[in-house]
Amino acid sequence: MTDYQRIAAAIGYLRENFREQPTLEQLAEQAHWSPFHFQRKFQEWAGVSPKKFLQYVSVEHAKSLLQQQLSVAEATYETGLSGTGRLHDLFMRVEAMTPGEYRQGGAALTIRYSFAESRFGPYLVASTPKGICRLHFADDAALALAELRQEWPQATLFDEPAPLHAQVAHFFARDFQPTDRLHLHLKGTAFQLKVWASLLRIPEGRLSTYAGVAAGAGHAAAVRAVGTAIGANPVGYLIPCHRVIRQGGELGQYRWGATRKTALLGWEAVRQQAPDASYVPY
Repeated sequence: MTDYQRIAAAIGYLRENFREQPTLEQLAEQAHWSPFHFQRKFQEWAGVSPKKFLQYVSVEHAKSLLQQQLSVAEATYETGLSGTGRLHDLFMRVEAMTPGEYRQGGAALTIRYSFAESRFGPYLVASTPKGICRLHFADDAALALAELRQEWPQATLFDEPAPLHAQVAHFFARDFQPTDRLHLHLKGTAFQLKVWASLLRIPEGRLSTYAGVAAGAGHAAAVRAVGTAIGANPVGYLIPCHRVIRQGGELGQYRWGATRKTALLGWEAVRQQAPDASYVPY
């Protein structure tokens, strides 16, 4: 059996038996490796440790239960955790919110959204009183709005522009001043927030690789997981996931299409040669 087959079998075992919260020793035994060797190989192939993977699987299951309006206690029991305190700690570590906050889905939160046009196509921008919470290119307006509602199911949405939306328009139009700041309201795991912060450090007109972003986030070995976090970026363009390419120089995937990614990178590269390209947006 190859290393890949052993890790694939271990992942299958984890998904089927996560309610038992198997230990590292139990997982290693399934793969017929020592715990140390299994930990190293799992990290190498999956991009995260077995413990992290188990946490993600457990939280995803608990999330699905909470979305069905089960109580936190019921979700804890069905996920195989020993108490609600463990589920609370797990949610705080993985989702950066409590199980109750996730269950509420943004209840009591007001989100204003609007559609606008940019040189790169139409976009949807949404904001809370804290900052921009979503910026997606919206070739399909209905789909973009449906995704916003899915992300914040209990929030009150208003179809009206907010002052922050005008700032985004200024950013696209490039009359954004060096001293201006765009505040963001991001909902993500601690790992995702680190990855998005690493993206923000890629200068305009420059490129990075997935491995480079992983290193910048402090998780050099988790390239696959970093790619997933990049794909989950809720604030397109402002958090420049379009500046990430593959190690071999290929553009790689982009949520809003390779053509748009090429246009964004080409336009930014040209701007770096222009006399007015000295501002720093972050």
